[in-house]
Amino acid sequence: MLKGIKLKLYPNHTQQDQLAQMFGNDRFVWNRMLDMMNKRYQNNPDSKFLGKFQLDYLLKPFKKEYPFLKNSDSSSLQIVNEFLIQAWRNFFKDKTGKVGKPRFHSRKYLRQSYTGKSNIKVAGKRYLKVPKLGYIKSSKTDAIKGKIKRYTLSKEATGNYYLALQVELPEAKTLPKTNKQVGIDVGVADLAILSNGVKYQSFNGSYFKNKARVWQRKYSRRRHQAQVLAAQDKNRKALFPRSLDSFNNWQKAQTIKAKYQAKVANQRKDYLHKVTTELVKKYDVIVIEDLKIKNLQQNHHLAKSIANASWRMFRTMLEYKCKWYGKQLIAVDPKNTSRICSNCNYNSGEKTLDIREWTCPKCGVHHDRDINAAVNILKKAQSQVQCF
Repeated sequence: MLKGIKLKLYPNHTQQDQLAQMFGNDRFVWNRMLDMMNKRYQNNPDSKFLGKFQLDYLLKPFKKEYPFLKNSDSSSLQIVNEFLIQAWRNFFKDKTGKVGKPRFHSRKYLRQSYTGKSNIKVAGKRYLKVPKLGYIKSSKTDAIKGKIKRYTLSKEATGNYYLALQVELPEAKTLPKTNKQVGIDVGVADLAILSNGVKYQSFNGSYFKNKARVWQRKYSRRRHQAQVLAAQDKNRKALFPRSLDSFNNWQKAQTIKAKYQAKVANQRKDYLHKVTTELVKKYDVIVIEDLKIKNLQQNHHLAKSIANASWRMFRTMLEYKCKWYGKQLIAVDPKNTSRICSNCNYNSGEKTLDIREWTCPKCGVHHDRDINAAVNILKKAQSQVQCF
């Protein structure tokens, strides 16, 4: 079983310079390979598509021509070719025109990373041995208890470094059975409403969200001012025209807003982890709606609230945690779950979102809209429930 583990790294100044070089090497190989494939495609669109083997074969002469590439983990350059080939395949397979050709990578990207397959060794409670970097300080390494298959080392917009590991564990750790089942209806005001009446509120985090919003406005305003001043220098043909990168004020705002946005994202993820772990521990069978979240977000009245609730992340966490711990997750068709009475199955028709409670005109039972939907969701899955 594969499991993802993310650690924070604390590289020294020398290692930070090495990482900047390695990020640049991956970007250099991507851009050179992409330029070559673009020219090949333009000159002869019907030519045979280059595979990963052909691109990997070119790395050896590349390293002779550009010796600085030897400073990178060799497996990371091979994975660059792997990602590039996959990007081209997606472009050729797409028939809708939504997927474009691979693009060149810029050094101005706020997030930089590289992926490798070489061995990483745990050298202590808070130290790892990373290829080409040597011993590097990290957050606690206690969670690494399997074979590391692949790793991604990244520098975020906040300036922090992280190491994401794909670890192969010997076997899953199953949780004790509770013989309980539950249906879950997701919402905006409440993240999850259970069929037994329990409600989990949506993530709030208003303090840091307000801070992020304020600094987003400051960043946008300062960037616009810098663009205007740079354009004025260019139009006046100044002797030493200022570039956008020479304005430190908007770059400072960019870093501060990124830190607040990262804080909000981490708090939201932590909250979702706590809720999903509690659900998986309490129930053997969890039933959810098979919602098309991308379609729902096209409603501009609800898009922001749905994004804040993170329904997709909530479902993804439930999926892999149920798989890890031997529980069953069932996704059912959401059709009519809010219209049907859970007591007598009478369909009372469509209801606007402002109606949170209603009384069944047939049997007279009074319903909480969300709890009633959760009960109907659980009922829809009864035929799919496995015997534990």
